[in-house]
Amino acid sequence: MVTAAITGIGTVFPPPLDQRSLWDEFFSAHHGESRIAPRIWRNAGVARRHAVADPRVEDISTLSTAARMSRFVDEALPLGKEAVTTCLAAAGLGPDDVELFTVVSCTGYATPGVDILLARDLAMAPSVERLHVGHMGCYAALPALAAVADAAGARGKVGVLLCVELTSLHLQPATDDLDQIVANAIFSDAAAAVAVHPSAPGLELVDLAAFTDSTVLEHMAWQVTDLGFRMNLSPRVSSVLGEHVERVTTDLLGHHGLRVADVDHWAIHPGGPRIIRTVAERLGLRDEDVAASRKVLRDHGNCSSATVLIVLDQLVGDRRPSRGEHIVAMAFGPGLTLYLALLRVR
Repeated sequence: MVTAAITGIGTVFPPPLDQRSLWDEFFSAHHGESRIAPRIWRNAGVARRHAVADPRVEDISTLSTAARMSRFVDEALPLGKEAVTTCLAAAGLGPDDVELFTVVSCTGYATPGVDILLARDLAMAPSVERLHVGHMGCYAALPALAAVADAAGARGKVGVLLCVELTSLHLQPATDDLDQIVANAIFSDAAAAVAVHPSAPGLELVDLAAFTDSTVLEHMAWQVTDLGFRMNLSPRVSSVLGEHVERVTTDLLGHHGLRVADVDHWAIHPGGPRIIRTVAERLGLRDEDVAASRKVLRDHGNCSSATVLIVLDQLVGDRRPSRGEHIVAMAFGPGLTLYLALLRVR
């Protein structure tokens, strides 16, 4: 069986915003009636984030969804173009080599979509196959990666996956609602792209696993409203994930004769400090195993679907995985859903 590999990664961020300044200059008033908000912000594990819409400069909380979607396209195109160009350069490819182009986002939509517009702007071939993966949330990069890798393995296609998320465009009106306080404290904007090749050296996608606990659907949701998209985020998310992550992980690894101790590197989606801590405790991971996840959360915040690819890029840059080593990438999102990808360096 032919298995495809990630051969290049590109990550791009809008201008950085200091977390403390955001609180002092905007969100302290935005959440002014909440006694718990200051503690949530202090403990978010975020020092810096990125945004195409700085609330200190423009408060977009009363904009219509239509206005936000128009803004999404304007902002997503340059970020996406840079991320794709960077990942192709890292892979030694050009836009005309791309045969399948997949775009992931849960923060913006348009038709013609970002996939068509970027394929045009990057001068990809008119024959390029396109796929849009929408509204799956923070775990979407992994099933999208599987779709691209399956096409590469089964039909020899060279693919690119782009995740572009602009959460700052969905600021809600002032509130002391806990879900909104948490969302405003951790979410960030970014674009991340990977090139996927059917035969070149890189991070080979060995297998994928998914698990959805549909008994707790209400714990995480991303609702379309007249004022953008509204996040529902229960504080129980980490405990529910903790109930399942060990079994799902050991089952995936067991299919390939591996144990948790055999995994050399971990790219865990940093949904928040508690989620990183829970996964580490349940799997018996060391601080160094989750260092890349904590660093991405601190320096970039939670960038929804793009985040696990950003963590993977951080890990590869910091740890320089060697041929034959295994990596587990892990992400979580609405459903409540857990996705894992087993990668091997080839």
